[in-house]
Amino acid sequence: MHIPDGILPLGLTLGGWACAAGMTAICLNRIAAQPDPRAGLPRASMMTAAFFAASLIHIPVPPSSVHLTLTGLMGAMLGWYAVPAIMIGLAFQAIMFGHGGLTTLGVNGIILGLPALAAFGLTRVLGRVAHPLVRTLVSFSTGAGAVLAAVGLFTGFLLAGLPAHLDAQAERAAILALAIAHVPLALAEGMIVATVLTFLRRTSPEMIIAR
Repeated sequence: MHIPDGILPLGLTLGGWACAAGMTAICLNRIAAQPDPRAGLPRASMMTAAFFAASLIHIPVPPSSVHLTLTGLMGAMLGWYAVPAIMIGLAFQAIMFGHGGLTTLGVNGIILGLPALAAFGLTRVLGRVAHPLVRTLVSFSTGAGAVLAAVGLFTGFLLAGLPAHLDAQAERAAILALAIAHVPLALAEGMIVATVLTFLRRTSPEMIIAR
């Protein structure tokens, strides 16, 4: 779910950089306002490493392949730290493996960062409901919803940046097929996030949502 260099027009990539910079600045400001901003750094480092590694494991889902994003889990466990962590992970992926791109780093940051913040908000508002079944459903929705939201943003950016000389109908069909291929991933990530958050609530509830 990473857009590589050379796909989007310059205006869209510059706009992506500007929006991603603003989103990161807001998150850093919220982190700086905490009593001890450094307290969440070890957890953020751990989740950044997991995010980086998970994107390198590709699972074939015809007509394409997918990989775990862990966006919902990062939002639930990192809170405001999620966006800086995602930006760092994306930068390393682009530089070391050519996964994504540097010109599209801002756009890719928006694609994964906004769903992470949405997952943070959902977990913060509904994640403390007393009924275990409701909490599990919220956790599942956090993981699955983050993937679906990222797919929606990914699809929107690609459609908005389609070059005029390409066959628009064929490209839209290919993008739609790629988006549909991520539906099984959304279900898988929903189950992963529900399992992890259920375990953490029983063993280390302080690990959920770094405020």
